[in-house]
Amino acid sequence: MELDTAATTLTRVPVLVRATDPILQGGVAVTLRTRPEVRLVDEDHAEARSAVVFVVADRLDDHAVKLLRTLQCGGHTKVALIAGQIDDNEILTAVENGVCAVARRSEVSADALVRLAQAVNTGEGALPPDLLGRLLDRVARLQRNVLEPRGLHLGGTSARETEVLRLVAEGFSTKEIAEQLCYSQRTVKAIMHDITNRFHLRNRPHAVAYALREGLI
Repeated sequence: MELDTAATTLTRVPVLVRATDPILQGGVAVTLRTRPEVRLVDEDHAEARSAVVFVVADRLDDHAVKLLRTLQCGGHTKVALIAGQIDDNEILTAVENGVCAVARRSEVSADALVRLAQAVNTGEGALPPDLLGRLLDRVARLQRNVLEPRGLHLGGTSARETEVLRLVAEGFSTKEIAEQLCYSQRTVKAIMHDITNRFHLRNRPHAVAYALREGLI
């Protein structure tokens, strides 16, 4: 029995609750305090930096945005926003300020909060289905109406940059890439220079690793 208890303790998700007012913070904390799947920590706890942070607010107002930015500057990467109300534009603001999951307060039970903490802790994102659908529609319109007419992709690279990166990843030399694409070697070098500068990459292998990780090639 002691071994089972120890194993449960090891797998509990550390959760830090922050809010724009004490009543909101206290409500979520009380809801989670008795749950064996999570462990509430405070800001001085050794696990605070790696904990899932629940930011609770009525709306994503200036106060809430300031709180998110403080957490982001403090190195917190597992932040979930639990808001009374949130619209499409506020979703984008939340993401820009380090939020990786969003839930509406009216839709989260104690079980839902636990599932949210577990999901965020393992690197998963979460959005209410209606907001996710509208966000994906906005992304599609951005790609179709703004980026594609300029020869760009969501990853921030043009079609020819993507092609050069693909050939670099396949092991072709600058001379071989130039011959395949009918560019001069100077053009190929200029393209790689632009890519490494734009994304703050060190060299060609670093550029290839970045492109693979970000799904550019």
